[in-house]
Amino acid sequence: MTPHGKGKYTWLDGTIYEGDWVEGKMTGKGKIYWPSQATFEGDFSGGYLHGFGTFTGSEGSFYRGSWKMNSQHGIGRKQYRNSDIYDGCWREGVHEGSGRYAWSSGNVYIGTWKNGRMSGRGIMKWLNGDIFDGFWSNGLRHGSGLYRFGDGSYYFGTWSKGLKDGPGTFYRAGNKHLSKLNLGGHKVKRRRQLYSYLSNESEESGLPSVNRTLSEKISSSFRRDSARFSHGTTSPDDLSRTGSMREITSDEKSQVVSVTSNDGRTEFADNRTLAYEREYMQGVLIKERIRNITKLSHKSKQRLKFSKEVKRTSCMDIYRGQRSHYLMLSLQLGIRYTVGKITPVPMREVRSSDFGEQARIKMFFPRKGTQLTPPHNSIDFNWKDYCPMVFRNLRELFKLNAADYMMSICGDDGLRELSSPGKSGSLFYLSHDDRFVIKTLKKSELKVLLKMLPHYYDHVQAHDNTLITKFFGAHRISLRHGKKVRFVVMGNMFCTELRIHRRYDLKGSSQGRFTNKDEIDESTTLKDLDLNYEFHMDRLLRDSLFKQISLDCGFLESQQIIDYSLLLGLHFRAPEHLKSLLEPPDAEQAENTNHMVDGVISQGELLIPPRALLLVTHEPTSVSTAPGPHVRGDALKAYSIGNKEADLLLPGTGRLRVQLGVNMPAQANHKLMQAETDSAEVELFEVYDVVLYLGIIDILQEYNMKKKIEHACKSLKYDHLAISAVEPSFYSKRFVTFLERMFPIQP
Repeated sequence: MTPHGKGKYTWLDGTIYEGDWVEGKMTGKGKIYWPSQATFEGDFSGGYLHGFGTFTGSEGSFYRGSWKMNSQHGIGRKQYRNSDIYDGCWREGVHEGSGRYAWSSGNVYIGTWKNGRMSGRGIMKWLNGDIFDGFWSNGLRHGSGLYRFGDGSYYFGTWSKGLKDGPGTFYRAGNKHLSKLNLGGHKVKRRRQLYSYLSNESEESGLPSVNRTLSEKISSSFRRDSARFSHGTTSPDDLSRTGSMREITSDEKSQVVSVTSNDGRTEFADNRTLAYEREYMQGVLIKERIRNITKLSHKSKQRLKFSKEVKRTSCMDIYRGQRSHYLMLSLQLGIRYTVGKITPVPMREVRSSDFGEQARIKMFFPRKGTQLTPPHNSIDFNWKDYCPMVFRNLRELFKLNAADYMMSICGDDGLRELSSPGKSGSLFYLSHDDRFVIKTLKKSELKVLLKMLPHYYDHVQAHDNTLITKFFGAHRISLRHGKKVRFVVMGNMFCTELRIHRRYDLKGSSQGRFTNKDEIDESTTLKDLDLNYEFHMDRLLRDSLFKQISLDCGFLESQQIIDYSLLLGLHFRAPEHLKSLLEPPDAEQAENTNHMVDGVISQGELLIPPRALLLVTHEPTSVSTAPGPHVRGDALKAYSIGNKEADLLLPGTGRLRVQLGVNMPAQANHKLMQAETDSAEVELFEVYDVVLYLGIIDILQEYNMKKKIEHACKSLKYDHLAISAVEPSFYSKRFVTFLERMFPIQP
């Protein structure tokens, strides 16, 4: 005889259930009491808390909302034992989605959550009136954002793991330019959007299939006490530190009481017209330029609009209109089809026929679908995949899993647009996990790629540590009544958790290789003449680097390739002896210790070699083994640790595997140019520890007749040794020589 209908059941440990039963299982409405004094009243299904109900914990917590299989899941409100309140979305017992968390101290966060922590876009308001509106990750400010201090001052900038990191602009309260912006209206609109999303979020429904025998005595879910229902929830203690993490001070005492105008006269600073363009490294203020608001650069003014918050637009925003949406869907459908078709084929060595004209996968994708293609929401299109077996073997060679590849590019999160760093007019897309870059190609570039592919395959197979771009696939889409669009999928050299503070595209030439200073911001890719650093590396690391650069340049020279670049990314580490300066000195002290050069303030002289990173002996079990674009490649040996394989230890951050072009430590000596100093007789050097990311890109330009004509024409106007269009052997030698000057040999 099994319980069925309404009834009361008492376990030996004192747990009591009163409510509905169906064939021996608690199903329907009911209430359960645990010996710990915890209770639940609401919906049950198959012996589980499932539906809507109210849970009161023995320690004083209270939850009212949706449940799924004994876990908070859907929309719900919880009051914790310390009176903190979370009202929003849950997933399997933790905050997930949109929600509002109010601390008992009076601080409030409204925004998105992931795995129980603030992640994504959100607004935090502190009791003292401070407000941060921007991006979060793992409970910390991370990405672009706007910070409004209680006194009315504003800071627009970027954060990394809770610390200001990178360039930003500070405006004191009462600034004239701020009054032109409806920043208050912006916050109200944002709150309304979040509340609207929260109220419209539908709770998940659907009864799971639960197979349990009567011999389990309907008791296994409840005789373990009520504590099991809070194991997955976010503890208020975990969030208490986040709730108090506001910026310490509003203006950080820049100590500049006057500025020098362009004609040399000194003017008293008017806070209503000044902007403070600052640069931080892991929370340390490194530089500051005080500028008149009316003379701000275009990029700085853009920060005020807060539309620059981190471009996470989908591919459909790149092309205007419906064509963008169709192109994205077509690209994802085609890659999914090709990878799915080629992956089951047994692995084998590539043959000469795999590089030939017939080595193509072609497929027509009608909207309604066929026996071979799924129905889709794009328009009819033709798909062509070039040399599928070759690229399949290349992906295996680069230790790239086919499923990971498809999920990165073809997942629901779509693609993001990148601004083109060059003049090619190509469009660049970034996969949602930052692992892959997709670039549109000209027809001529695709021809060069296919022509050099057999030699490229041999080169990357022979050299695990090659710095040349990793290619993962080449494709073509022909939309109905549209032109043909060609793509190549490449590895992202800057796929790292560390913030890239500077990006350089270096060719070794000088003609036109500079960037307008007024157009520079944190996303700008700088050029050869913008580089004012020399990089000093461990002796063995440098030897390994230039050995591979010579091999790669020799390969490109053999293929008659020019116009390639070294893409260099710099992650600066805040000097350890400056981290104590998170609280700036007072005004009188600042006059003696701070230097202002052309409006730029450096806090103290950076002449003491910093200790912000350390080379240590490689330990495979101590570094991350997560899949990524840098899996292939040997661990490098370092002279400074006795010719042993090295890891890079970053205090307060982690331990990274040192590979060629990845996580490479160096000391950057920044020589202030003569124009930047008050005295031409004094040479000042700023010394930073940096982590380098680098690789050779843009390898699809042949030295053809067009380039020969360009060389002849430009040689009439400019120095023929300084232009980019030169014959391959000279280009290669000049490229290596330039890099050798950039990475001088240690004495």
